[in-house]
Order: sequence, then C-alpha cells, then structure tokens
Amino acid sequence: MKWYLLAPLASSLLYVTGVLLMKRAAVLGVGVWRATFVSNLATGLIFALLWTWGGAPVVFSLLWQPLLVAALFVGAQTMTFLALDGGDVSVATPAMGAKTIFVAWFTTLFLGIGVTWQLWLSAFLSCLAIALLHLGGGAVKGSVARTVGFSLAAAGGYALFDVLVQKWAPVWGAGRFLPIMFAFSGGLSLGFVPFFHGRLRDIPRTARGVLAGGACFIALQSLLLITAVALYGDATSMNVIYSARGLWSVVAVWMVGHWFANTESAQGGSVLGLRLAGALVMAAAIVVTFLV
Repeated sequence: MKWYLLAPLASSLLYVTGVLLMKRAAVLGVGVWRATFVSNLATGLIFALLWTWGGAPVVFSLLWQPLLVAALFVGAQTMTFLALDGGDVSVATPAMGAKTIFVAWFTTLFLGIGVTWQLWLSAFLSCLAIALLHLGGGAVKGSVARTVGFSLAAAGGYALFDVLVQKWAPVWGAGRFLPIMFAFSGGLSLGFVPFFHGRLRDIPRTARGVLAGGACFIALQSLLLITAVALYGDATSMNVIYSARGLWSVVAVWMVGHWFANTESAQGGSVLGLRLAGALVMAAAIVVTFLV
C-alpha cells in the first residue's frame, strides 16, 4: 500500500471543514477577498516552518519558478472562493474533483510520465460526477453553472500547480521551494487589498474566530497535500484520493451544515440526492486508484 496516500486523504477532510468555516465567515460579512488574503497569509506562515528542512542553495535566476507556481496557487484559490461566494459547498467541492483529469493530462504533457488506465478511468468517473452535480442544480441553474465554472477553473489551476511542484520541488528541496513559493503567494495576495469591503480590523468580531479557524484548516490541508506531492511525486494518485473531499462535503452539509448556518440541506431530497450520487461516483475513483 502507498502509505503516503493517507496524507491527501487527511487533507480532504481538513479541506471540507475549512471551506465550511470560510463559507460561514463570508455570510458574517468577511467578504471573499479578505477571506482569501487571510487564508494565504496563514498558509505562507505555516509553510515557512519547512525552511528548517534545508535544501539546495537558492539560485536567484530560477526564482521565476516558485513565482509562477505561486501565481497559479493564488489564481486557483481565488477561483475557489468565488465558487463558494454565492455557491453551494456541496456543488463546488465535488466539482473540483475534475482536478484529477487535469493532473493526468498535465503529468503526461509536462513530466512525460505515462498514466495508467486505472487512473484515466478515475478521471472519467470524475467527469461523470460533475455531470450528476450539474443535474442536481435544482431551480437555480445559473447559480450552479457559475459555481461549476469557477470550480473547474480552480481545478485546472491547482492541477498545473501540483504538477509543477512535482517537477521543480525535488531540484530545489522541499525546504526551499515551498517556503519561497508561499512567500511569493503572500506577496501576490496584496493585490486583493483594493477589493476589500473594509479594513481587516473592521472584520466583525463574530466572524474573526470563524475566519481564523477556516484559514488554519485550509493551511493545514495545503501543508499535508503539497508537501506530500513535493516529497513523493505521484500527483495523479494523490489527487484521486484527495477527490474524496467531494463525498465529505455532501455528507457534512447533510449532517452538520446547520452548525455553520449552512442552508443547502433545505433544498430538497432530490437535489442533494443527485449531488450525493455524484460524490459517490467521485469516491469510486479512489477504489480504482488502489488497483494500480
């Protein structure tokens, strides 16, 4: 068994908790841009701890590599929060499972590594899951289409991000590439400041704890997943396992969504039923992965 696949599995659970908290923070008046900024700062701080791992001497002429990867991360994260802003967690999170398709393509294109038929099958299952999620849009088709669109854009950006981490991090050393890259992402996040609805100090007190919790969970799940990709490669298999977040998101909305003032469970059994079917198809891809 590939024990390192437990890292993306744990990451998928942390991710769903994080996005539910972020969704709640948005409802409490934080806004998507302030939430993204705070999340990126938290992620940059936690990855800075990896500097103690060491690595190759920094080659300044190659700093464009972590800068490019940071730009992909910030762009994909922005698409994620736009998908969640006014969209449903039980649609956005499983739809991002399409990341497995993009990772498989980009692995072949940029790394020259062949992808097995089992992993291509898992990518197909991800597509089928997205179709089921779209059919589960209920009466708000435009909202679902918008959410799925932003989610697919995020999936593509994150997929290229993972593949380039797998390509460049071993050369730099994870203890150099990842902290530098996330320092760049924190700097790029300053571009969000003009879009803030108010100052950071003006965030309502009732939202601060929720925002901090969401940012920490998002940062921790990033630490587990991205560090595992940097150390072990195998981004395609890891992302198939990571797609379990689609299942966790639907289950969480049904079981504990009301704790976060999430109202998706009130949309009716047929809507969430189709979403659950999509999430289960996504989860089936995990079983296929272990057949490799």
